Amino acid sequence: MKNHLQFVCQQCGAMFPKWTGRCNKCGSWSSLIEHFEESGDDGKSAVSRGRSSGKRLDFVSIKELEVTDHKKRISTGFHDLDVVLGGGIIPGAVALLAGQPGIGKSTILMQICACVAENRTVLYISGEESAGQVKLRAMRLGAENDNLKFASSTSANDIAKTIEEGEFDLVIVDSIQTLTLAEVASAPGGVSQVTNCGNLIIRAAKLSDTAVIIVGHVTKEGTLAGPKVLEHMVDIVLNFEGDRYGGFKIIRAVKNRFGSTNEAAIFEMNETGLAEVENPSAALLSERQNTDGSIILATLEGTRPILVEIQALATPTNFGYPKRTSSGFDINRLNLLIAVVERRTKLKLSDKDVFINVVGGLKVQDSAADLAVCLAMASAVAGKKLSEDFVVFGEVGLGGEVRSAFRPDQRIAEAKKLGFAHAIAPATVKDSFVIPVRDLRTTLIKYVNE
Repeated sequence: MKNHLQFVCQQCGAMFPKWTGRCNKCGSWSSLIEHFEESGDDGKSAVSRGRSSGKRLDFVSIKELEVTDHKKRISTGFHDLDVVLGGGIIPGAVALLAGQPGIGKSTILMQICACVAENRTVLYISGEESAGQVKLRAMRLGAENDNLKFASSTSANDIAKTIEEGEFDLVIVDSIQTLTLAEVASAPGGVSQVTNCGNLIIRAAKLSDTAVIIVGHVTKEGTLAGPKVLEHMVDIVLNFEGDRYGGFKIIRAVKNRFGSTNEAAIFEMNETGLAEVENPSAALLSERQNTDGSIILATLEGTRPILVEIQALATPTNFGYPKRTSSGFDINRLNLLIAVVERRTKLKLSDKDVFINVVGGLKVQDSAADLAVCLAMASAVAGKKLSEDFVVFGEVGLGGEVRSAFRPDQRIAEAKKLGFAHAIAPATVKDSFVIPVRDLRTTLIKYVNE
């Protein structure tokens, strides 16, 4: 049997005899992956031989299939993280955790190990750190337990064999980019290595009914490093977001075969590790000063309502091209809102540099933040502040209309709990707490320029 090495473009499927940085057919960069085309001694390809070697599958009625007992789920020790996972870690499930370097991935995994090891057996496999480094972290986080075992290895073959034995309830693999498969001749972290190592570990987890959490790296753009097929293979993909130097840190489920992807767990780092934030709204508003350009937004992180401060600053531009900068808010959305404000109201921003900041290191992806951002910019330009008793939410359309927001009742309930008097919100929300608004121009005139 012979193996013919070729490189296949993931975008268009073109095949090349050697690797190049760019596909000559479709022009995609870094899209070529290794592909071994096997042929037997008779000259037939693997596809031709596979057609004759297959056998009929055994199948049963879907009513006869067994359902995983949810009582067997493994708790992580963090209630909100269990909710993100759909109720805990299911035996046999494989989760992929990705985040920026230094954000706390190894810390939270060690804390999870400490909780799970109280009643179950856990194996922590590190391919990046030495045993001494892991020991120091375990001592700092109080994770020393006889049920928590440690191994240092970069061999995917050895790790898969260990998982297949079924001796452990939970296995942590830190990280997938350091592993190598003996049968693949390429460097660790390459597309072929990551794909094959991930596939081998996932098969072992399914065969032994062992829960596995794999750590993944991210690129400088914040996306998961490696082939996209890795995200398709695993059961759960978790994103660890936030500022590595401070502020809140959020874990979101980008993919979850066992639960919702609308949940989020919020943490903060302290001397004993990561801790869940019970009341993030109060923490975010504790140091607020009611000045011009400061607006309180009622937003949602998953299904949890949070009140966060949106700050805006507008200064005369010193160059012909005004600068727009945002922290925690999408810059493309900001440019769109500036265009809407310019076109639909009398507010002029073309000669001003505009800066937007979301306090607390949060990244607001809620479309209902539009109205708060517009009010913050108008307040900063006019030098007038909004009443400190108001919260704001609502989406702004290209016509300047204020559109409805998702789950307004939860936003209003959170605002009432923290003592706010009114909410400037879309007119579609029927509540005595709400001051209804229909378009952006009327809103700015009434609450900023009056």
